[in-house]
Amino acid sequence: MLLTLAMAVFLVYLVMASQFESLIHPFVILFTIPLALVGAVLALYLTGTTVNVVVFIGLIMLAGIVVNNAIVLVDLVNQLRAEGTERTEALMEAGRARLRPILMTTMTTTLGLLPMVFGIFGEGAEVRAPMAITVIGGLVVSTFLTLIVIPVVYSLIDRKRWRETPASGLTPATEPGA
Repeated sequence: MLLTLAMAVFLVYLVMASQFESLIHPFVILFTIPLALVGAVLALYLTGTTVNVVVFIGLIMLAGIVVNNAIVLVDLVNQLRAEGTERTEALMEAGRARLRPILMTTMTTTLGLLPMVFGIFGEGAEVRAPMAITVIGGLVVSTFLTLIVIPVVYSLIDRKRWRETPASGLTPATEPGA
């Protein structure tokens, strides 16, 4: 299961690298996965749930779910920077603009998984409860930490500057020495 989790993270990275056409921005986004692991472990500890195969399935799901919030944030930052906004201003504006969609996504996923936590529906529902606990704990903690940590990591790692070219408008350019 650990190999499957590692493969899931690697595949998520590859897809994001091709979409962002960058190796740095997907790396920034992947910082949400350790944040989610903190929340998942905390939720499992607080509920007294043991680690089993179903928990690992929840972790694999979590790796795909939590990056969504960071993708939404980093994508808007990149759009604002392409328009000529400074890095800090773009990070603050993206945080303001994407706060509500990020919170809504987290709330709908969490509320949708709550019946699974309590094992209400169907036979064997109590077997799936650890998966829901893992996803909810990881998603909630990751959401709040993502809104703080991802802008900080982005500002520390991203050294791209945007400059104007006569033919095509704004294009990325790297800093000297970066």
